[in-house]
Amino acid sequence: MSFLSETLSRVKPSPTVAVTQLANELKAAGKDVIGLGAGEPDFDTPEHIRNAAKAAIDAGKTRYTAPDGIIELKQAICAKFARENGLTYKPSQISVSTGGKQVLFNAFLATLNPGDEVIIPAPYWVSYPDMVRLGQGEPVIIEGAPDRGYKITPEQLEAAITPKTKWFLFNSPSNPTGAGYSRAELKALTDVLMKHPHVWIMSDDMYEHLAYDGFEFCTPAEVEPALYERTLTCNGVSKAYAMTGWRIGYAGGPEHLIAAMRKIQSQSTTNPCSISQWAAVEALNGPQAFLGEWVEVFKRRRNLVVEALNAIDGIVCPTPEGAFYVYPTIDGLLGKTSAGGKKIATDEDFATALLEENGVAVVFGAAFGLSPAFRISYATSDAALTEACKRIAAFCAGLK
Repeated sequence: MSFLSETLSRVKPSPTVAVTQLANELKAAGKDVIGLGAGEPDFDTPEHIRNAAKAAIDAGKTRYTAPDGIIELKQAICAKFARENGLTYKPSQISVSTGGKQVLFNAFLATLNPGDEVIIPAPYWVSYPDMVRLGQGEPVIIEGAPDRGYKITPEQLEAAITPKTKWFLFNSPSNPTGAGYSRAELKALTDVLMKHPHVWIMSDDMYEHLAYDGFEFCTPAEVEPALYERTLTCNGVSKAYAMTGWRIGYAGGPEHLIAAMRKIQSQSTTNPCSISQWAAVEALNGPQAFLGEWVEVFKRRRNLVVEALNAIDGIVCPTPEGAFYVYPTIDGLLGKTSAGGKKIATDEDFATALLEENGVAVVFGAAFGLSPAFRISYATSDAALTEACKRIAAFCAGLK
């Protein structure tokens, strides 16, 4: 009998974390590496948010809090949902966790039984299927084709729903593609969900504020209010407010689901960091003008990367509506051999050879459920992106 849990055999380590760790190790060993794997803004957390955290420390707000968040933060989240999404929640309908990932994990652990199915559009964030498996559920993958902007169709969603479907997991703008669903596109999906009252909706809205070219963010319970009672609307402060290390995620949903998630959290991590919670209060209630300034910087970087990659033979890079990722396809490069003698049979081969030979760390597409492609995070400096694109072009030029 194995000492380790059988459940553990159903999951694998996060490839995005692994790529970032490898890039950091190579840098520490003196290698010239540009890391484009981590989904993390390169901006500092805004000063007014940092000051709120310092004030909380000085005020002695360093003790345990309620398991799923202080009332002040829950009230700030309720105000945010009402102000920005037209959604009305009470504090008893809000859960605050140690990052957005824990919100989703708690919900799956609280609701999934063996054999329950969770529909996940691909490309997907690498952690989605494994969180479902850890909850004893079964991920059901729907592929969004590149020629459709990586978005799924209502017909695909309808075909994937079975009596075993428990959740539909939705993410827009998307990690890893940056694809965003318009209100009309989302309404077409919610129309399907209205016909299947046993299916719940988990909406991961983490990239809500990172939208370009007039794209208007919307979330399922906003687009179709009749789904409100079976929707968990998830978000956090990590991406928009450059607070990845502060570890604060949150969600709004029906009270009985939130209570179940609270029970899970009370027996696992208990409360999120008290200091981070007070910083998040300031993030949500404080000045927001910097968000627009950061979006303009990300948009410039997006355009730089998309233009550079589309100039490379064998790479096709769609222009995303949001987030800070691009997801180019590399169909035209498979079957070739790199200048260093590496056969490029898969997108993982491509990413490995690119890192080893030209010092650029990207994440291979198979990790996100759709190949052959790779993900670049452009949440880094213009100079680093320019140099990285030059290296990618040189690597591809050397393929034979």
